[in-house]
Amino acid sequence: MATRTYLDWNATTPLRPEARDAMIAALEICGNPSSVHAEGRRSRMLVEHARLAVANAVGATPQQVIFTSGGTEANVLALQPELRGSVSPPHRRLLVSAIEHASVLTGGHFSEKQVDIIPVTRSGLVDLDDLRSRLDGQPPTLVSVMLANNETGAIQPIAAIADIVHQAEGLLHVDAVQAFGKIATNIKELKGDLLTISAHKVGGPKGVGALILGENLAGFTALLRGGGQEKGRRAGTENVPGIAGFGSAVTATMANLSRDREHMSRLRQRLEAGIKEVPDAIIFCADLPRLPNTTLFTVPGLRAETAIIGFDLEGIALSSGSACSSGKVTPSHVLTAMGLSAEVARGGIRVSLGWSTSDGDVDRFIQAWRKLAGTLLKNDDETVLERF
Repeated sequence: MATRTYLDWNATTPLRPEARDAMIAALEICGNPSSVHAEGRRSRMLVEHARLAVANAVGATPQQVIFTSGGTEANVLALQPELRGSVSPPHRRLLVSAIEHASVLTGGHFSEKQVDIIPVTRSGLVDLDDLRSRLDGQPPTLVSVMLANNETGAIQPIAAIADIVHQAEGLLHVDAVQAFGKIATNIKELKGDLLTISAHKVGGPKGVGALILGENLAGFTALLRGGGQEKGRRAGTENVPGIAGFGSAVTATMANLSRDREHMSRLRQRLEAGIKEVPDAIIFCADLPRLPNTTLFTVPGLRAETAIIGFDLEGIALSSGSACSSGKVTPSHVLTAMGLSAEVARGGIRVSLGWSTSDGDVDRFIQAWRKLAGTLLKNDDETVLERF
């Protein structure tokens, strides 16, 4: 089989060797981490070692970390009306930005009537003035805003958003699933009250994530109830191999964070120069602080679904947006929220790089882009650009 080029790291990452080794070792241990015998204690040690690694990576203590089945569960667990801050009552209202992941947009445990959408500007950032107006004079509110968008890579001004939310006696949940492992993600510096991360975005296994509770969070209700696992905050026997792999992946990621960030940023610069060889190419959020590995682009008339197939036939894997919804031929809700036309929103192509992406991978993408661009573009008299 011909060598393929993987450029869809925002969807999921390859399993790091360190994570694979940790998981294999954990599979050899039969003990339940809640058991008090030697086998159980060995399993518990693996879980707590991983908990410490995650806590250190986000500037928290191990007691603040709850392991979950992934980012979606962690988001749903965070979005609950029962949440209370140290000086505020339960939060009966939820505000989410228009560009959030589907697991946040569905509102968690809030009813549809309790959820309101914060618009974003044409640049893709949360409209801070609108946020202030929605919080002004209202009861304490839970607000959920992602640290970095999974499609455009745009980084939100989370600390500034936290200040606005806290001034209104609200709480802030930060979905950091896409940002974690690419940029610094410290819950104290971000001033978040809850933080979500996921293992498979940093070289860990799929099916494992974590919710980190801020120090000022006073009230919290378990989503899964039963046993006393995770200090009663998430029942069910822990996924020891998955958690062990998560911890090892986090340790490796943090050890190489600065180097990998520079590596991905350099490659993205080359890749975007190649994209711009095609006239009228549009790179979204190019003037904003972005994740170092992410490029979302289009060209007037480009049909994303056709482009993805074309690149796949050339041996290159990339996507048209979130992996949770890219199978649907619908406009990107992120680009639509930014005020772009449906035609433009249907044409976005996401290229995302990783720690093992090479110059050769970028060269193959550019070569394929040169080959495919002419055949992928419609020959309409009225171009999408004229309506952009």
